[in-house]
Amino acid sequence: MCPNLPGHIGFIGHDGNPTTLSQALPATATDAFIVLRRGRIATEWYGNGMSSAAPHIVFSVSKSICGTLGGILAERGLLDPDNRVVDYVPELGASVYAGCTIRHLLDMAVGIAFNEDYDDPKGDVVRYRHAAGWDPLPAGETPIDLCSFLAQQKPDGRKHGEVFHYVSTNTDVLGWVYERACDQPYADITSQYLWAPLGAEHDAYITVDARNAMRAAGGICVTPRDLARFGEMIRRRGIADGRQVVPGGWIDDIDTRGDPEAWAASELADLFPQASYRSQWYRVDRAKGVLCAFGIHGQWIYIHPEAELVIIRMASEATPLDPDRVRGWRRGFDAIAENFL
Repeated sequence: MCPNLPGHIGFIGHDGNPTTLSQALPATATDAFIVLRRGRIATEWYGNGMSSAAPHIVFSVSKSICGTLGGILAERGLLDPDNRVVDYVPELGASVYAGCTIRHLLDMAVGIAFNEDYDDPKGDVVRYRHAAGWDPLPAGETPIDLCSFLAQQKPDGRKHGEVFHYVSTNTDVLGWVYERACDQPYADITSQYLWAPLGAEHDAYITVDARNAMRAAGGICVTPRDLARFGEMIRRRGIADGRQVVPGGWIDDIDTRGDPEAWAASELADLFPQASYRSQWYRVDRAKGVLCAFGIHGQWIYIHPEAELVIIRMASEATPLDPDRVRGWRRGFDAIAENFL
């Protein structure tokens, strides 16, 4: 544990009992943990064979990377968030996405009949993972690719733009839109406009299905220090190494334009009370401006502007989404931030 950050920082853990940072890290399936203060490493910890140069899947933190990329493409005139999805991907004309704009995708404001329940053995998520090539197809089941699966998604009767409904397929459609807008594969777009300008030390990579469709929603794998660089760039309003990588106005929009009423009516409201969502980012504390990217199995970017702090956690938690563990680590991050205030 780096001496700049005391390991004895205490908080209430996921089990409701007091713990400390140095106790929690080896006891909670944490693989990598980095704290940046003003862009410098205040602490760095690795477990389970991880290192600063080892890539790790970040699951739905991938969504925040995708949402950030959208701001770059919009500034360059390659897409307009207010345009219709089918203007770029006409193959979705018979799906729920026929009536959507890119902004609806960015803000998870699509009235789609998809239930993001990771524990339902026969639910939408299982079929989705089969299509993406993440899980083996059961014997006798007809194969389907990711793009064809996206084109099958149906509406649930709610008006687009009036709801917050977290659905991973929205981000995969967003990545498909980017590919059509730029006439490039999603991985090349991300490299050209975001990862290389960011100054990343290592290549990232992304999972693909049987037809090379890329899973923008959850398939990105990056090294811990590069993810910390990405988080620091967001904290600094889009600037990395003196370069404006992401438009500052796009970061400002994330900070100010999320709809708290839509969030309060959502299925995730109890997980992050007083939050809002914009362009694939969670603003989990509107008063303090705390911004988060979050992925299943324990992946985090936590950005606390007042403390000038970025925290990265990569993990291999057995359960996809354990609300108690989410709340426990949120308390831990807040305690670390308080140490610097």
